[in-house]
Amino acid sequence: MRTPISIGLIGTTDASIVAALAPRIERLGFHTLWLNDVPGGDSLAGLRIAAGSTERLGLATGVIPLDRRPAPTLDLTGIPSDRLRLGIGSGRAEHPLALVADGITVLREATDAEIIVGALGPRMRRLAAERADGALLNWLTPHAAAATTAELHETGGARRARSVLYVRTIAEADARAELEAEAERYEHAPAYAANFARLGIRAIDATIDGARDLGGYDSAVDEIVLRAITPSGSLGELERFVETTAAWVERSA
Repeated sequence: MRTPISIGLIGTTDASIVAALAPRIERLGFHTLWLNDVPGGDSLAGLRIAAGSTERLGLATGVIPLDRRPAPTLDLTGIPSDRLRLGIGSGRAEHPLALVADGITVLREATDAEIIVGALGPRMRRLAAERADGALLNWLTPHAAAATTAELHETGGARRARSVLYVRTIAEADARAELEAEAERYEHAPAYAANFARLGIRAIDATIDGARDLGGYDSAVDEIVLRAITPSGSLGELERFVETTAAWVERSA
């Protein structure tokens, strides 16, 4: 694989699992650990734990909704800024572009960390290209991801904002039902449903189920985040997931 490969976990992953799994993710050569930020799951708290048990692994939030957690309130202590990729988004804000633009300004003054903007539509992708260090993309096929990345690079010009793509991924057949349920949930979310309609795809078309599917994304984006989907999210399942996907990457090298 020419494209850096990272691992993504849900933000509610237990602290003990993050502490045990992060060193293994680092040892296996993955680029970054991404934790999303959901009610009941603090991505920054999880990354502090991961930072304490690793030395080089990138640490990223994917993404913090600024309508729920305003930029000035974010506590970045305990996470090395040179390893931090601070993913932010608008959540359900009434004025999403203004909220994220203001958030970028605040965070530029507070940290030297990379700032990555969660960007579904073209206006947010433009903001990411012009003001941030990259855009976090979701639910795209390889073809759509490559086209979106080209647009992002062209808009950013010499700034060359990075494209990072979350791809829901399973590494064992027992996780298939969870993957299908996740895809169905997003197909019923209005903003994503509209995007799927524009692209002419179903959500399940933008997922990975095996090494061959992973290879299709190579060079389509600047970083691939394998968002781990397992039957229950247990440590054993996640350990198997990272070991299996590391083997996929090794075979694709």
